[in-house]
Amino acid sequence: MDNEFTRSMWNYPFRLTYRLILREKELHFNIGVYNPSKEHTFSFNLLLHTYFKVPDVRRCQITGLHGCTFIDKTRDNQIFQEGLDVVTVREWTDRIYQNTQPEHIITNVVSGRKMRVQKYNFPDTVIWNPWQEKARDIPDFGDDEFPNMICVESGHVSSPVILLPGTAFEASQILQVM
Repeated sequence: MDNEFTRSMWNYPFRLTYRLILREKELHFNIGVYNPSKEHTFSFNLLLHTYFKVPDVRRCQITGLHGCTFIDKTRDNQIFQEGLDVVTVREWTDRIYQNTQPEHIITNVVSGRKMRVQKYNFPDTVIWNPWQEKARDIPDFGDDEFPNMICVESGHVSSPVILLPGTAFEASQILQVM
């Protein structure tokens, strides 16, 4: 819930719930944001920063992005349309894919397995890897760690969630090892 500290940065009353459910081969994330105000609307963005350990990011493929527009933050926020059936990462990548499919499959995660990402009420998917040069600029990121990770992040990023007084927003994600 909001308190004096949160209001010093963002002056709105709110309630946030975050629930994790761990199953044998699945991890469920459920998030809810409630606006208890009787008079004030607020807006926010939300992104689940999901980092996957991979043997080699260059060998991963991500589905569910074909035909989507994306904002490429590595190219001055220009907007492009994804023409490939599977997306790969072979350089510094920071893209906000818009109106993506509710499911992505990531190949070649830990032990060469596949990971299914299922999302509800998250219209955007961010694909990110800092690559070698940018990794050096991140204090808590090892200079040589970039080949062994990929971020496939579910979120509400390209446009904010607008929460009217007395209303709630809910979203969820399921990660499943295949």
